[in-house]
Amino acid sequence: MLPLVPVQPKHLDQYRGIAGDEVIDDILAVAEDLKGVRIAHINSTAHGGGVAELLYTLVPLMSSIGLEAEWRIMQADADFFTITKLYHNALQGMEIPVTEEMRSKYLSVCEENASDCDQEYDLIVVHDPQPCAMLAAMEGKPAGKAKWIWRCHIDSTFARDEAWEFLKPYINLYDGAVFTMDDYIKSPIDVPCLAFIPPSIDPLSAKNIIPEKRVQSDIANRYGIDETRPIMLQVSRFDPWKDPLGLVDCYREVKRDYRDLQLVYCASMADDDPEGWHYYEKTFHYSEGDPDIFLLSNQQGVGNVEVSAFQAMATVVLQKSLREGFGLTVAEAMWKRKPVVAGEVGGILLQVDDGINGFLVDDIGEAAVKVSLLLDSPATAQRMGEAGHEKVRRNFLSTRQLLDYLRFFRIVLDS
Repeated sequence: MLPLVPVQPKHLDQYRGIAGDEVIDDILAVAEDLKGVRIAHINSTAHGGGVAELLYTLVPLMSSIGLEAEWRIMQADADFFTITKLYHNALQGMEIPVTEEMRSKYLSVCEENASDCDQEYDLIVVHDPQPCAMLAAMEGKPAGKAKWIWRCHIDSTFARDEAWEFLKPYINLYDGAVFTMDDYIKSPIDVPCLAFIPPSIDPLSAKNIIPEKRVQSDIANRYGIDETRPIMLQVSRFDPWKDPLGLVDCYREVKRDYRDLQLVYCASMADDDPEGWHYYEKTFHYSEGDPDIFLLSNQQGVGNVEVSAFQAMATVVLQKSLREGFGLTVAEAMWKRKPVVAGEVGGILLQVDDGINGFLVDDIGEAAVKVSLLLDSPATAQRMGEAGHEKVRRNFLSTRQLLDYLRFFRIVLDS
């Protein structure tokens, strides 16, 4: 059996005061038809990254309304995750050849995990490319009764043709597929059921409950950050698509006029991302020992409470992405009433309405101009922050995503 990830119980009624009665009642009504349905979510890691964050909320919420929901992770070595990270980059447009050695390693690991997969479920939801070929490895074996859904969380709009065409036959074996946006389907796929479901944030998680001011101050002092001075913040992996070096350039440009500005880059080092340390080192050396640049991660004790505190303290939040499947940290910042300056890419476009709840930018110079504008005008920053909070409340909370999934599950089971 694939290892089971333990999750803490959650109860849907706890969200009623935030999401509203109508949403909660809709969820309960749809869930009536799904009571007792056994569902497994499968991904590549229980720590770090947006997928794990989503599942820590969605799995217990599904259980709380009558589904028998579980979360299991595939098993693989470091070589597999190095290959899948390269493949992940190719799916986002980086020019990386998909070699026969990479294909062979990928397929052999998926086959090993397939042999450990219990098919006695009604639904199996496979997240992202790492375990995608598991279903193909089961051909010729007892199929069980499970319907299989593939969930793509990444922005594959500009995927390299070779990478997309390698993955597509495995996607086509699924009973259903879920993407964040229709643009992410590089070329037509052949699955019976298709849905577009944006991710969401959990307003009751430790990452989205703002700590008391005293706690914020303690956290700032622990990491040497001056909370009385302006803070530019980015929360994301150290990853080429998050443009960490471009973020430092933006900070330097703004700092010419705002000498007391600080940059905080807060990351989570994920188990399935061996590239993270490489880009941390590149960013560290690029920062040239600037005492006002803080590169922090879970390796230094930064967890959900600390991230929430940094977002609450931030003057402006950036998401300087070159590709972005969705960008949960954008919604997190908006929920905390912070203006966001973000790359005009991918799922960020679903969240940021340019000039209303933040700014969309194409390059470093434009980002610096917008950050400076927000530093100059606290009233603009506050107005945008309030607009952002309301947009997240209406569109990007866990309850909305849960309802979308339940409706899709019913379609797939009936197909």
